Amino acid sequence: MPWDTRCNKVADAHTVHHPLFLMVAGERLLCNGAGELRLLGEAEARERAPRAESDFLGRWRDRPVYAQQLNRPEDLVPPEGDASEQWLELRAQMGQIDDSLFALGGSALQWARWRIDHRYCGRCGAPTQPIPGEPAHVCSRCELRFYPRLSPCMITLITRGDHCLLARHARSRKAFHTALAGFVEIGERVEDTVHREIYEEVGLSVREPRYFGSQPWPFPGQLMLGFHAEYASGEIQVDEDEILEADWWRYDRLPMVPPPETLAGQLIAHFIAHQHNKSS
Repeated sequence: MPWDTRCNKVADAHTVHHPLFLMVAGERLLCNGAGELRLLGEAEARERAPRAESDFLGRWRDRPVYAQQLNRPEDLVPPEGDASEQWLELRAQMGQIDDSLFALGGSALQWARWRIDHRYCGRCGAPTQPIPGEPAHVCSRCELRFYPRLSPCMITLITRGDHCLLARHARSRKAFHTALAGFVEIGERVEDTVHREIYEEVGLSVREPRYFGSQPWPFPGQLMLGFHAEYASGEIQVDEDEILEADWWRYDRLPMVPPPETLAGQLIAHFIAHQHNKSS
């Protein structure tokens, strides 16, 4: 067994040997001096955070991996003059590490965030406690249980012949032009969200949304559901709130778009490849 018996899940008996730990501090993960995620062995993790809660994330190269949340400020600061480690946000790892390790890092952040957000009961305000062997917290007074939840989002690339619609979002950290996205609201099918968000953000109607794929997105805790959709009618009218600008772009004359590690980048790459195949 791993040394922390408060783990929310336990790996099976054949995978618990020599576990690895991802150290989490707020929105940051422990990395080495080169900026790559640093995986600690059990002894070092115990020394760094002897009372921290652990969350089983999955396996990395046939070894079980756990998230370990640090709470003491002194744990977050490398020893003076030590350049062998640093604390970085997960976005800095995008495209630098393989997808499976990036996914583990994302899960680690979401477990840590969930624990912080559910220390107290939202119904009665009493402290909550982790339930051993189960991914849940329970209220110490009213016994209400809290399980991790994801926020489903749609992201859709609108196409019009050999052009696609790309927009620049107000909240984007970089000057990317990307597909349109939005949260699924109560009572909606995700297909309804596609139509509603596109009309709200750019004033267009689309037809035949086609599911493309999904991606966990730990910023902070979404499940992105990707679609292609064909333009039906309307003229572009940006909302000037979430969307700063939007326009049609020919597949071989695109502006700066998100990297292929993102679902938006994959939607765009798929459209480009389809157009190349048509023209060949």
